[in-house]
Amino acid sequence: MKFKNIFVAFLVILLGWMLLTWSLELQSILLGVGISAVLSLLLCGSCTLFNEINLTPKAFAYSFWYLIVFLIELVKANIDVTRRVLSPSMPINPGIVKVETTLKSKMARLILANSITLTPGTFTIEINDDALYVHWIDVESDDVEGATKAIVSKFEKLLEVMYG
Repeated sequence: MKFKNIFVAFLVILLGWMLLTWSLELQSILLGVGISAVLSLLLCGSCTLFNEINLTPKAFAYSFWYLIVFLIELVKANIDVTRRVLSPSMPINPGIVKVETTLKSKMARLILANSITLTPGTFTIEINDDALYVHWIDVESDDVEGATKAIVSKFEKLLEVMYG
């Protein structure tokens, strides 16, 4: 497991480097590889952060699909919130709802909670075992099943494959 954590940390740091420098010059790439290797060896030799991630082709494919689903939901939520801001007469029904998740991985729950929070109109307040408490700008359903279907179901299936 130690090598897996170091390898995933290396990839994440290198990806961050590539996105920050936005350069494909050999010197920049080599510097990024060196910095990523040193940081991942120093900082992730004993970390357990990436133990739960699946390093399979299917998990990688689902990671890209997750990004697409998240971006679609992000755009839809931005349009909805923008409409509500520009049309003050549109009714809102804010509230805190409880949603349940079947995800067992702590990392998968964290990503789910962050995805909900990053989507405008929703904000994860607390994670408590299998339950997430979410502030929702327009509560469509106050029962757990309905709220779970509306908020969580799009992300949960994909995260299950990525994190088991």
